[in-house]
Amino acid sequence: MLQNLSAAVEKTCHQHRDFLRKRAEEETVTEAPEPPPMLSPPAELPRTQIIERTRHRYEDIHRLLEKRWTISAIARRLNLDRKTVRRFRDTALDELLASARERRPNGVLEPFKAYLNARFTETQGQASGTQLFLEIQGRGYRGSRQVVRKHLAALRAGTAEPVRADIPSARKITSWIMRPRETLTESQEERLLQVRLACPDITRACDLARAFADMLRHQRGYLLLEWIQQAEQDAPKPMKGFAGFLRQDLDAVTAGLTLPWSSGVVEGNVNRVKTLKRAMYGRASFELLR
Repeated sequence: MLQNLSAAVEKTCHQHRDFLRKRAEEETVTEAPEPPPMLSPPAELPRTQIIERTRHRYEDIHRLLEKRWTISAIARRLNLDRKTVRRFRDTALDELLASARERRPNGVLEPFKAYLNARFTETQGQASGTQLFLEIQGRGYRGSRQVVRKHLAALRAGTAEPVRADIPSARKITSWIMRPRETLTESQEERLLQVRLACPDITRACDLARAFADMLRHQRGYLLLEWIQQAEQDAPKPMKGFAGFLRQDLDAVTAGLTLPWSSGVVEGNVNRVKTLKRAMYGRASFELLR
C-alpha cells in the first residue's frame, strides 16, 4: 500500500512541477526586479539535440496525419508509443518545444551560471574569461575553460539563457514526504517546506500521505474510512484515485491496517518463485540437464 501511495504522491508532485518552477522564477524576479539586458531570454530556442528531435518528430507525425494515417500506424512507423503520437497531435509545437527545453539536462556549468552572471554584471562585462574560470574552479567547477568563454560571449551578445530555477525532482520530493520526519536533514526539511509553501496541492498530498503512513505503522485501521473521506473531498486527483482504490476493498484494507498478521511472507515466496521461473524461461532442455 505504501508503494501505491508513494506513486500517487510522486504523480502529484510531477503534475505540479511547472507550478513550482513558475513560483521559483517569480521569486527570482522579485529579488532582482531589474535584470541586466544581457540576462534576457534569447529570441529563439537554442538548437539543441532534444529540441531538434522534437521539431522533426512533430513534422513527421503531422505529415502522416495529413495523409490520414491512423494513430496506431504512425506509432508503428515511427516506433513511438500511441500516447506520444496523440500528445504531438493535440499539442501546439511551441508548447512541445518549451517542454523539451525544460527537459534538457543541466550542463556542467549550470550550477555556476548564477555566479558568473552576477560577476559579469558587477564588473559591467569587463571581467576576463580566465579570471572567472579560475574563480568558479575554486568553487568546484570541473569543466573546460572554453565552456566558460562561450557563456560569457553569449552574455555579451545578449543571447544567454536565463538561469533555470533549481527545482527538486518529483521523486526527490516524494522521498522527503514518505520518509519519517526524524530521518530528514535540516536542508531537506527546509527544501520540503519551500515546496509546501509554493504549492497547496503538494501540501495536501504530503499531509494525507504522512497521515496514512502513520496509520499504517501504528495499526490504526479504524481511522481509514475517515482518511478516505478526507482524500475524496479535497485531495489532488492522484490521491483521490488512491483513496478510491482503497474503498473498493475497504474491509480487507482495514484488516491489514489493524491486525498484526500479514501476507507479506506468502507474497515474498510467490515473487521468488516467479523470479526463478523467469530466469529459467527458455532454458529447460536436455542440454541444460547435462
